[in-house]
Parts: sequence; C-alpha cells; structure tokens
Amino acid sequence: MPELPEVETTRRGIAPHLEGQRVSRVVVRERRLRWPIPEDLDVRLSGQRIVRVERRAKYLLINAEVGTLISHLGMSGNLRLVEVGMPAAKHEHVDIELESGLALRYTDPRRFGAMLWSLDPHNHELLIRLGPEPLTDLFDGERLFQLSRGRSMAVKPFIMDNAVVVGVGNIYATEALFAAGIDPRREAKGISRGRYLKLAIEIKRILAAAIERGGTTLRDFIGGDGQPGYFQQELFVYGRGGEACKVCGTELRSVTLGQRASVFCPRCQS
Repeated sequence: MPELPEVETTRRGIAPHLEGQRVSRVVVRERRLRWPIPEDLDVRLSGQRIVRVERRAKYLLINAEVGTLISHLGMSGNLRLVEVGMPAAKHEHVDIELESGLALRYTDPRRFGAMLWSLDPHNHELLIRLGPEPLTDLFDGERLFQLSRGRSMAVKPFIMDNAVVVGVGNIYATEALFAAGIDPRREAKGISRGRYLKLAIEIKRILAAAIERGGTTLRDFIGGDGQPGYFQQELFVYGRGGEACKVCGTELRSVTLGQRASVFCPRCQS
C-alpha cells in the first residue's frame, strides 16, 4: 500500500504539471471505487483552473477554483501524467484532461482508492479527525509521551494510529522503532519520555529520507513521474524476518501486531 512518502512523491511529481492549468474534461471509465466517483465530477471540475495540489496524510487534495478533488491511492493505485488521448489499459479508470495536452490518469487495479469532491476538504469526514503531519512542529516526542499515558496497546500500532500522527504506516513504523531501539511489542505506556523524543526524531528522519528517495519500491508502486521509489534499498528490518540484523548479526524476528507483520531485532530493540 502506498504510504505517506509514496503519496508525497506523487504530489511532487504531478503538482508542477497541474497547478495553474485548466481542466478541459474528466473522463470516468469506472466509478465503482471504495466510494463511488460522483456522477457529476466532470461537470464540477471541467473548465476550472487547478490552484494547487496538497497532501493530507495519504490523501491528495487537488484544489480547483471552486471545490477540491480528494484522491486516495488505495492498496495499489497510482496517478501519473500521460498524453491526452493515450489509449487506456485495464484498470485505468479516470483521466483528468488538461488544456496543456496532458492528462492525469488514475489507475487502481483493486479499486480500493477514492476520488471524491468537497467544497470544504479539511472538514470532510475522512480528514477532520486526523492527527498532525509528522514532518511539522505539531508532532514531536512530547506528544507521543502524553498520548501514550495509560495506553496498554503495543507501541507499534500506537504510533500507526492516525489520530496520534498521520502517515506512519507499517514500513516506516517498523524502521523508526528499530532506529530508536524500541521493541515494537512494548506497551505504549511503559516507554519513557526520553525514548519517545528519540522515536519522534527517527520518524521524521526516516520519512524525510524516504520522500527524498522517491518512496519505497514495493509491489507496483510508481510515483507521479512514472518512476519507482528507491528507499527499499535502505530498509534495515521491514520484510527481513529470519535474516541477519545489519547492525549486530542477530536473526531478525517476525511477529504480528495489530494484524500487521512486524520485524524487529531482539538484541538491538528493547
């Protein structure tokens, strides 16, 4: 599933080609996504100029002069730029055609993504209860420490809770906990303020590094420029259960936490 760095990579790839451009028409070939694409999307968006492209958590917000298209890539979706009129392959469900001659094409084989319309996107039901962005000053270790008090859940699903902080998905939670030396199975309430300060720093560092490297190449993720991400080459623990730790050589263990696989080093993480 595309996580925050992959979505931010997509945003950076498509924004320069969309911002300031006018939409000529919207072609919808399949409306049945996680939520149906609005029947009147073409009427609402066509003729409008795209003002800016933002990201909130894993949602892309394509802001027009009046209204915003909220897009989510689902499990395996992507947005990329193609020439207007390029024949669509299977699973290529939507084209947003621009007067520039380019089209933003949405592909989603599993149809778990979304393309919704809103006049007030930040108060939309999907976004209004989200926590702070991890790469802003609103998120830090003190927030993690305060919110963890009394929480008996494991620390890994705790930092993956979008009400605590958005965008810390399975890959990056696994890597950040390793970098901070914290066992993912530990109860959130049992971790000290100092260790949470370290964990927040590592979350920020790892997410920023992943964004700069274009995200992580897992399965079929492709950024908005059509290029894969390369952060997977720098993963220390994610997906490496049973292999040797790159730091100490101990065999990495794999457990299930919050219905997600989690790999950790029993020696480096305590």
